[in-house]
Amino acid sequence: MEYRPLGRTDVRVSAICLGTMTWGRQNTEAEGHAQMDYALERGVNFWDTAEMYAIPPIEESYGSTERIIGSWFASRGGRDKVVLATKAIGRSPGGFAWVREGKARLDRENLVRAVEDSLTRLRTDYIDLYQLHWPDRTTARFGARGWKGGDDEGATPIEETLRALDELVRSGKIRHVGLSNETPWGTMAFLRLADELGLPRVVSVQNAYNLLNRTYEDGLAEVSIREQCGLLAYSPLAAATLTGKYLDGRIPPGTRRALDHRKSRYDKVNADAAVRAYLDVAKRHGLDPAQMALAFVTRQPFVTSNIIGATSMEHLKTNIDSIGITLDEEVLKDIGEVNARFPNPCP
Repeated sequence: MEYRPLGRTDVRVSAICLGTMTWGRQNTEAEGHAQMDYALERGVNFWDTAEMYAIPPIEESYGSTERIIGSWFASRGGRDKVVLATKAIGRSPGGFAWVREGKARLDRENLVRAVEDSLTRLRTDYIDLYQLHWPDRTTARFGARGWKGGDDEGATPIEETLRALDELVRSGKIRHVGLSNETPWGTMAFLRLADELGLPRVVSVQNAYNLLNRTYEDGLAEVSIREQCGLLAYSPLAAATLTGKYLDGRIPPGTRRALDHRKSRYDKVNADAAVRAYLDVAKRHGLDPAQMALAFVTRQPFVTSNIIGATSMEHLKTNIDSIGITLDEEVLKDIGEVNARFPNPCP
């Protein structure tokens, strides 16, 4: 396993991160425990979760993934072997009525309560990386194209959020701060205020990045490299779309699309054509298509860690094995040609 620095800290995290969002819906507690056991054996020391998980989000499974991780710590120990990341949701007009009485914000009151609740579920007294799941302000995210402005009434000012996080860092309850589903403007605003006011500096940005969505390269990649604030890439397989399992409208029973009441951000025009083209590249070069897609993400210079997820041990093993795959220049050339034909069909 390869290990990389988390931002400008002395923390080193595995280049493969264990994603956990299926635990509590698609996976049982026992299956989640087995995945943690195996990942740790393979040198994966970085685990990512969120208060909102399991996914797809419903009231009944809210917090279940954190509870499964907490029960693993209680039964196995080993907290000191894991760099643990979780997240708090931001303002969600019309959604998540079950989270803090439907009034979730990135303000002090909400963040203090969210951290305390996560610590209880996780059965730990500290969180290594605490991330803001999405901004309070209006942005284009989760597959939307283009920023059109919007109603930011009730959004928490970034300085207020950072001061609340600073209080939590000073208390020892969280150690480092990260963003998620952020923009270049938002990331730089957090970094600028942290530097100016002596507040916690963002160490990572967790955004979607995969062969169907390379929009991170357009602005945030430069921020990640110049500011040492690397990408934690989620959905590196485009929610399994890049395996080909959803081609031609197929929705296999038990899959995320079968369970999720929301339309997939990867069910878009040109998605099938792009997937077929990437599957052809993998076939011509004798590569497993999932491992090719994962290896492409992991190799990027702006990526700190690649967040994999799996509902079966077979897929988990395959995904972790991608760390040993090196893509040669011919493979990268062919991937580039597909991207030129189908640029970012699923942002």
